[in-house]
Amino acid sequence: ILVVKINIVKIGDNIPNINIKTHKGESINLSDFKGKKIGLFFYPRANTPGCTAQSCNLNDNYSRLTSQGYEVIGVSPDTVDKQNKFADKFGFKYNLLADDSKELINAFGVWGKKKFRGNEYEGVLRTTFIIDEEGVIERVIDKVNPKEHTDQIID
Repeated sequence: ILVVKINIVKIGDNIPNINIKTHKGESINLSDFKGKKIGLFFYPRANTPGCTAQSCNLNDNYSRLTSQGYEVIGVSPDTVDKQNKFADKFGFKYNLLADDSKELINAFGVWGKKKFRGNEYEGVLRTTFIIDEEGVIERVIDKVNPKEHTDQIID
């Protein structure tokens, strides 16, 4: 029997050192944002109703978030191409990360069992991590309200 231990981040931990592609195909690392607070939100899939509501709420309030010192970054297991189409369609002002390898998703522990209409399956658990200017996880929002997500981050 092979047991794989995944180090899942928690409040007080430093962010993992993982390179990942943006929706524009550029490679970035969360540590590139040292000096800024990060609202790092994980969502199940681009162009679905809840994910669109959440992403648009953050985009509509982008200047409010940046004025509070936040960098907004979205992550889903979609490909670069799907993330790029999603960002273009809605004109997102922030980066979407294409984590199709689920490396970041697994490091943050947001892949798990979900239920939809009585069916159980595995997928991304909609979760947001608030990361301080030093790259330390400050807060976790695990009961995300897609339509009022900006208020959850700022409050």
